[in-house]
Amino acid sequence: MVLPGGAGALPYLTRGRSRAINAENRTGEKGRGGMAAGPLGVSRKGSPCLKDIQAGERVVLGEINGTGVIHHIWMTVDAKTTEGDCFVLRDLVLRMYWDGEEKPSAEVPLGDFFCCGFGKECLVNSELVTVVPARGLNAYFQMPFRKKALLTLENQHANAIPAFFYQIDYTLYDALPENTAYFHAQWRRQELTELGKDYVIADGIKGQGQYIGTYIALSTLQRYWWGEGEVKFYIDGDREYPTICGTGMEDYFGGSWSFAVQEAGKTVEQTYSTSFLGYPYYSRHDDLVWNPYHNDDCPPMRGFYRWHVMDPVFFEEDLKVTVQQIGVGHNGLFERQDDLASVAYWYQREPHGEFPKLLEKEKRWPR
Repeated sequence: MVLPGGAGALPYLTRGRSRAINAENRTGEKGRGGMAAGPLGVSRKGSPCLKDIQAGERVVLGEINGTGVIHHIWMTVDAKTTEGDCFVLRDLVLRMYWDGEEKPSAEVPLGDFFCCGFGKECLVNSELVTVVPARGLNAYFQMPFRKKALLTLENQHANAIPAFFYQIDYTLYDALPENTAYFHAQWRRQELTELGKDYVIADGIKGQGQYIGTYIALSTLQRYWWGEGEVKFYIDGDREYPTICGTGMEDYFGGSWSFAVQEAGKTVEQTYSTSFLGYPYYSRHDDLVWNPYHNDDCPPMRGFYRWHVMDPVFFEEDLKVTVQQIGVGHNGLFERQDDLASVAYWYQREPHGEFPKLLEKEKRWPR
């Protein structure tokens, strides 16, 4: 059996049973979609969303028993609940558990999971994550499970979430191939990196697996060019030196020469979004919090993603991923201190190592 995925697998019938979970069919049961009654009557858009998720509440988005694969997740939510409380995409925490495990295999603020850091959505057009107007969050990671899948959402926001829309599309199978691994995703942040010490994107990964992607939300805190730091992969026992070491942060995300173009004598960065890598977000203005007595300027914010689909990073025993904070100015290279947040995405056999404790919500907010 081959797990379906991509156009090349479409002709091969794998005899799966297609299902979907949303607010109108919370269990994904066959023949029970859209049964809720609304103003237009039974089965006429009676319950399209979860309503009034209270502050501190954790809701089950999907609980699936059996063997299968989640193929697609779509979600959307208002970015603000009141004028002053606006970091909803960082205050909602998405978690995923496979086969009855107690600790999540994925634990990420909602926006960052979909490559939208800083509590702000942006347009993303890639193979594995797509974000479309307005705040339509889509993920196409295949997420297998042999006995059970559990997806939850925790509201750590100050206010209730009036409406949360979502759909989880999955397929049930009789069995999965023996070598099927489990999806993992982990969020980290260091508000001020240490001079001369690499920022850790992922660590403590033990076992056999495959690293599949990186998202970085970078707030630069010093002047001059920031992107000379090399991304490093320490694979299967590497300690002092990595097996894979890149040539710079902008190179890792597929760009070059500062992503720059000259316009009217000024250097202007260019954002982009492609199948496997992108730089979809840049801003130096705070457009989430408005107050007539505040300036809207803030440290420049940049969001990047890279999917290791065509260039896989395999590991048999362990894996650590880091990136240096190195810049260059008129005096040459120098060690920097910036604000980094990241999501690491990978597959591995279970059990997985315990994740670092997720930062409290105020520590997740952008500068």
